[in-house]
Amino acid sequence: MPRSFTVLAGVLLLAVGVALVAGGGLPRAGSVAPLAVPSAYPSPTPAPTAAAAPSAVPTIGPIPEGYRIEMPRLGIDLPIAEGDVERDVVVQKTPENFAFHFPGTAIPGTFGNSYIYAHARQGMFLSLWNARIGDQVSITTPGGIEIKFVVTEVHPRVPPADTSWLQPSGDERLTLQTSTGPNREDPRFVVIAAPG
Repeated sequence: MPRSFTVLAGVLLLAVGVALVAGGGLPRAGSVAPLAVPSAYPSPTPAPTAAAAPSAVPTIGPIPEGYRIEMPRLGIDLPIAEGDVERDVVVQKTPENFAFHFPGTAIPGTFGNSYIYAHARQGMFLSLWNARIGDQVSITTPGGIEIKFVVTEVHPRVPPADTSWLQPSGDERLTLQTSTGPNREDPRFVVIAAPG
């Protein structure tokens, strides 16, 4: 029994360490980069502490090319590409004209939390600010299969330090996120959708 406890403790410590490393740094001003670590840190790549909430552990492969997200009422229609923590959070160069799948979160249409983010710009996720409960979200796979979701929650002022939205879920869900302003301290806008 003591040996199995030691092995379990080691595995848990390794998982927490990987989660903290995968958390990266803070989003840049005006960034749509996912919530990563508390904004109390002064630099974009702070050393994580035990108090920092871990982000998703990258155990799921990247999203394949060919996925799209659509929200007809809001005029959202974007290809989905795999996000890059180094590029989007550390270097702060999130590309435009795409929505991004946060590495390590579930692929849309599978069990778990699929986390998608994009800039709050015209033609991208700016209109997400107008999301309402009941809005339709459609994810199209590379094979042409349409996966339907319905918005169940709208959170317009999520603190940048709140990383709980990246965590795995006990259900199938889609978490959509964008920024609300140009500053690092500005809240994030988060929408949750469930299969529908």
